[in-house]
Amino acid sequence: MTSGTPTTPATTPAAAPAGRLAEGTGQGRTTIAASVVQKIAGIAAREVSGVYSMGSGASRAFGALRERIPGGGTSGASTVAGVAVEVGEKQAAVDLDVVVEYGVAIADLASAVRRNVVGAVERMTGLEVIEVNISVNDIHLAGEDDNRDEVPVAPAPTGRVVE
Repeated sequence: MTSGTPTTPATTPAAAPAGRLAEGTGQGRTTIAASVVQKIAGIAAREVSGVYSMGSGASRAFGALRERIPGGGTSGASTVAGVAVEVGEKQAAVDLDVVVEYGVAIADLASAVRRNVVGAVERMTGLEVIEVNISVNDIHLAGEDDNRDEVPVAPAPTGRVVE
């Protein structure tokens, strides 16, 4: 940003807050948690048409299981599935795992996702995004139902007689 030597993203120790923006005004310091950058990047990636979902097969399966547990899907974990970030003093790096819709040009989609993520993170946090690495893990077919192997579950018997 203002210095000639770029800083690299670094994982900060547990005692120090992750992701700081040094304020040049002398009126204080702004700290942005890595989880905030992670959510912004996840939402920005999902906004791009052609991204079906985020995360690897294992993380998607775990997320589906978590959503079935009452109160399990409300933690915001689905927003950050498939998103990893490293946040330094002035810069951030983002890694994304995506599932694309069949028929979408993957190279064009990756460029659009990269632009959207960089724009959103830089605009909202002021951090310079030095890289957005995208791993395409799967392709979703339009007629494919993710729950096709599941048998509908009948309600549990209540023991009451209904006339």
